Amino acid sequence: MVVFRPRSFCASESDVKKLSVVTFLPLSRNGSISLITTFSESLSPVGRLGSLPRYGKTLQMYLDFRSQATQNLIPNLSGLLAIYCRKQHRVFDGKSSKDGTVWHEEHVGTRLPFTPIEPYAADGEPTAKARRSISSRLQSFLCFITLDMLHSIQEWTIQHAQQTEHVHWFMDLPELMAFIAIVILRGVYRVPSVNDCWSANLGNPQIIGTMARNRFQDIMQHLRFDDKSTRSDRAKTDKFAAISSVWGSFVTNCITCYNPGLHITVDEQLFPSKTRCCFLQYIASKPDKFGIKFWVACDLKSKYICNVFPYLGKDPNRPTGERLSENVVMRLMEPFLDKGRNVTTDNFFTSLSLAQKLLGRKTTILGTVNKIRREIPQSTRQTDRNEFTTQVFSTSAATLTAYAAKRKKTVYILSSMHSVVQTDNTTKRKPNTVTLYNKTKCGVDVMDQMVREYTVRKGTRRWPVAVFYNMIDMAALNAHVLYQACTGTKERRVDFLVELARELARSHVAAKKARKDQLLRTQPSTPSPGKRATCQVKHRCKKNQATVRCVHCYRYTCGKCRRQIPCLVPSRWLFYVVPCFFCSGCLLRS
Repeated sequence: MVVFRPRSFCASESDVKKLSVVTFLPLSRNGSISLITTFSESLSPVGRLGSLPRYGKTLQMYLDFRSQATQNLIPNLSGLLAIYCRKQHRVFDGKSSKDGTVWHEEHVGTRLPFTPIEPYAADGEPTAKARRSISSRLQSFLCFITLDMLHSIQEWTIQHAQQTEHVHWFMDLPELMAFIAIVILRGVYRVPSVNDCWSANLGNPQIIGTMARNRFQDIMQHLRFDDKSTRSDRAKTDKFAAISSVWGSFVTNCITCYNPGLHITVDEQLFPSKTRCCFLQYIASKPDKFGIKFWVACDLKSKYICNVFPYLGKDPNRPTGERLSENVVMRLMEPFLDKGRNVTTDNFFTSLSLAQKLLGRKTTILGTVNKIRREIPQSTRQTDRNEFTTQVFSTSAATLTAYAAKRKKTVYILSSMHSVVQTDNTTKRKPNTVTLYNKTKCGVDVMDQMVREYTVRKGTRRWPVAVFYNMIDMAALNAHVLYQACTGTKERRVDFLVELARELARSHVAAKKARKDQLLRTQPSTPSPGKRATCQVKHRCKKNQATVRCVHCYRYTCGKCRRQIPCLVPSRWLFYVVPCFFCSGCLLRS
């Protein structure tokens, strides 16, 4: 019911027309609804809506008029406001927040006044460029750690080694790929130390056959990702200068190789590290307290890492007055906006202003919100609620659901994608906003859990190497997702990693074997007269003496390590066809 009590005051007709328009958007800071702040000072005594009871449904509006023209507008204003109240089933009870946002309490199951945007229909899938280029595990991995990035790492590693160790130090590209293969295998086969990877008891044959231990440690010592001579100048404006070029290429590749689905999860990742750097973080709630923090956007269904960047402290490029949480979400979601996707966040990121920004870019938000935020109405902050009860509030851009999961524990969910909030028929009577949030909140957490299971992380004193470890972990996870999507094969991640390491090292192992065979062939076919050589096959012996070489692999072979089979050749010469036990298919000439 709307009651008007005209009193004498001077006001123009245009002012009253303004008043009739904004009557539908009352604002307040003290529990009463006031229109004074909306207009000029000349209207200060004009519009004043008296303080209303907490759950009252009577709206008394006091207007001061003197002219007959303004009094003629009263019936129109009364009718419009009455129709608006009746259509929306609103309870005008003054539920406003500290920042002036007015929330209207809604009945559960009632359709809310705003229309949600059309949701993104497709599932997450690789881009057309990725589908054309991926047919193997190695090609999938090289979509993220490209050959150009590897050439850059090779160049700066060689430069550092030649400046500090030896002027002729060199490392080719296949050897760098074999180095990365061993780094990946160290994450699959956990051993106490680096030396144990090459030990007789704990060593892995694939690692031993790929590269010598001393050579691996030599490359690790000189591994660099930028030009050290110009780093000091770049570090003045970029704290991430030691690896920013390689990292930027990796993030670009992650964005361009995959189209995420409807739901994207945004959260933080703390990569464990205690290296000395200015942006090292301490988070007491994490299993590893110290580390480098990354902001991550992850596809919910596939756990593909869509976008990521590190937290380097205060960003001078962030606009003044913009919250860090809003800036992070907008930066992560920038490549995926304007498509109708939804982003799920926790209470660190979620806010009404962020929901309004995203809604302006055709993107919705769903997330828990902290009850102490200024935009949350004061009346919802009561601690003692009946168990499994739900309250729904709406504003122009979003819906707020207050659900009492326990008697003294209330969960607040802010959503801009739900036009109807309904509860299920179970004992807990959960609202659909809470149910959907529970399904979509775990994207980044599950991704981090998957990465940690076979992480390549090892102890290091250089933070760029720690970032490189995290980059390898993320690239291997994304490569697994792309490989399965492009080829249609389902493969366990551990099997994928082992085969990926084998494909990375294949070129280097083949070249290494070719050089070794060439070196063997340069040696004489038989020992010096009166001398015998040590058996090099060592399949059935330890240190037997031998005088015969294998025709295929050219190794000295003793009598125990070969098996002679007589064979009469048509040219009347008698040969012994001897399969070599070391390499199948070899022939030894007697």
